[in-house]
This record gives sequence, C-alpha cells and structure tokens, in this order.
Amino acid sequence: MTRYLKVRETTEKLAAPLLAEDQVVQSMPDTSPTKWHRAHTTWFFETFILERFASGWQPTRPEYRFLFNSYYEAVGPRHARPERGMLSRPSCAEVAAYRRAVDEALVDWAEAIDDDTWAVAEPLIVLGLHHEQQHQELLLTDIKHVLFQNPMAPAYAEDLPPPRRARSPEVRWIGFDGGLVEIGHAGPGFAFDCEGPRHPAYVAPFRLASRPVTNREFLAFIDDGGYEGSRHWLSFGIAAVRERGWRAPLYWVGGDSDWREFTLGGLREVDPDAPVSHVSFYEADAYARWAGKRLPSEAEWEVAAAPLAIDGNLAERGWLHPAAAEAADAGPAQMYGDVWEWTRSAFGPYPGFQAAAGAVGEYNGKFMSGQMVLRGGSCVTPPGHMRPTYRNFFQPTDRWQFSGIRLAEDV
Repeated sequence: MTRYLKVRETTEKLAAPLLAEDQVVQSMPDTSPTKWHRAHTTWFFETFILERFASGWQPTRPEYRFLFNSYYEAVGPRHARPERGMLSRPSCAEVAAYRRAVDEALVDWAEAIDDDTWAVAEPLIVLGLHHEQQHQELLLTDIKHVLFQNPMAPAYAEDLPPPRRARSPEVRWIGFDGGLVEIGHAGPGFAFDCEGPRHPAYVAPFRLASRPVTNREFLAFIDDGGYEGSRHWLSFGIAAVRERGWRAPLYWVGGDSDWREFTLGGLREVDPDAPVSHVSFYEADAYARWAGKRLPSEAEWEVAAAPLAIDGNLAERGWLHPAAAEAADAGPAQMYGDVWEWTRSAFGPYPGFQAAAGAVGEYNGKFMSGQMVLRGGSCVTPPGHMRPTYRNFFQPTDRWQFSGIRLAEDV
C-alpha cells in the first residue's frame, strides 16, 4: 500500500498552498472546486473498494454518496456538476477527516484480506490511483482557472520557480515511412479501457515537427489577423471565436507587444520560446492551416512517440508551466510533458472495444462522442501516469487544460 499512500499524500500536498476559500470556488461548469476533487477521489475508494469488499462497512456519511459521485449512473443520483461550487459544506476540515478515515480503513482492510480477495480488488485500487492522478492534474488546471477570475491575479504558489528559459531550436521535419502499424495498449501494466485493444492501423508516410509550436510562432498568427478572418477556421471554430471573443490563447492578457500570461505562479511575461498552451482544438487546427500544415492523427503521434523514453517537463519538474525546448537529438522533442498535443482524431472506440461490466464501465466509453484526442501529457501531469498509448480527450472548444500544437504534414 506504499504507492496508495504516496498518491493520496500528493493530492493533499497539491491542495496545501490554497486557502479554504480558494478550495470552494467553481469558476465554470467544466471545473470543480479543489475540495470536491479531494472528496470525490476518496468517495471512489470508499464506494468501489470498502463498500464492496470490507465486511460490515458503513458509509462514512451517507450524504457523501450523493454529493461526491461524479457521473456514475449505476451508483445512483448525484449532485449537479455545475453546482459543485455551492457546496460550502462539508468544510475543508471535514473533507480532510474523510480522507484520513477512508485511508486508515482501506490500509487496515488490505492488511487483513486473503489472496483471492486481493486478486479481485487490486485492479480496482490501481484504477483508483490513476483516477486520483487524473484529478491531481485537474486540481491544478481548475484552480488556475479559478484564480484567473480574481482581479488580484493571485498565484497558486508565490515561490513557484520559473521554467527554464532558452532559445527554442529551429523546427526540423522528421519523416516516418508509415504503413500498417499497431497502436493501443497490450500486455502487462496499467492502461485505461479506452487505450485498447491493440489493433492494426494504416498510416501513410508523414513528417512530424521536431517540437511543439511556440508562443513566438503563434503570435505571428495573431499578428497576421489569424482570429479576424474565417479563411483558416472550421465553421464551428470561427463561430466560437465570434461568440466567445477569442483573440489570443486563454490566460494571455494585454496585447500588441506587451502580452503577459497568467500562470500558477502569477502574471508573467509570455516566454516567446515556450510552447503555446491553453488553445482549443479549433485554434490548433486554424493555426496548422495558416502554417500550411495539419495536426497529426493519434496513430501518427503514437508511432512517433512509442520508441521514446517517457521523460520531460511533467509535474515532478515543479515548474507547472511549459518550458522552451532544449537542443534535440535526431528524434522529436517534448513528446511527453509541457503541453497536451491536439490530434485531428475524434475520441471513439478502437476496434473490438468493450466497456467493463458494472459502474466502472462508465469510466470512458460513455464519452466517446463530440470529443477530440490529445496525446503526450503536460507540465502538470503526475509522474508515472503517462504512456505512449494514453488517450486524453476534451471538447474542441476547451482551453483551460495545458493544450498545445504539434504540426504534421503529408509526404
């Protein structure tokens, strides 16, 4: 249970810089309050482990089953997602006590069970840990959006070290032969259900940019009137620009030659060499068209990333913000960390996909409509939570994640 306790402790460490007042705010329906993240991840272990396997277990508080269920219809009714910020009670202190009670009970239960029970329960515990790591990332992206609404522009952490500054290397175009390839997860090790089954896919020969698009490069798109005309935009994309008033990535403030960016460390100058982040799929696609390129498919991305070591600017680096690329070797750089990279692939089932039985089968399959796939992790993705087969997904208008752009082109 060492890993269990470490993951659970990390969540509390991430919440520690925040005031209790910070942890209650919900800035839009897509975000959740920090306090809710802490409680929901605890609810997961109580509901799917203790209630099922611990003989005689009584719910810590029966109302928590309603308040902290996210979207599991099979578990029962739940508090409306857009109204999570209305939950001033239970308090942050009560949520902390809830976490301690469940952790103590789960560790005691794990020490006492037989091997047969452990064999059934362990995959659910591992799923719960990866689920909590997802919420650790969401905790940071959500609180960034919350704090950005405050005219005081408060930092999540005043002492957050700034990312590495360096001149970004020139883009190189790396060729891949394509052909019939295999993508998706297979074999040992954890993966979410939507990452499999492993299956063949045809990929035409293509070239991939050696690094993500930088702020400097995206600024050229802005200066060229990228947000003003419809030429490079998908129909729903230009409609979103006009309806929502987009004129730059989310968290950019100012304009002209004085762009600043709200970060988890507060307002800072935009680093021209860092990967552009907090852009929607529509902005990524429009930029690619403006540049005469396109976004990669998720199969192309996986072909390029699979041989690479999973190493980069992930959450453990401590910057919690994208950083400029270093001089790269022959392969593509920054495939893992810094920014989630939009692909042109819609999030759907792989051939042969089957959702798991029971409530946990609702984890990913029910969202396979209207979403686009992103790959590679970001500067707030927890260590040990990334794989070349990992499929993240968001709606094409979403911008509050650390989402960026890597270009591709046909051969």
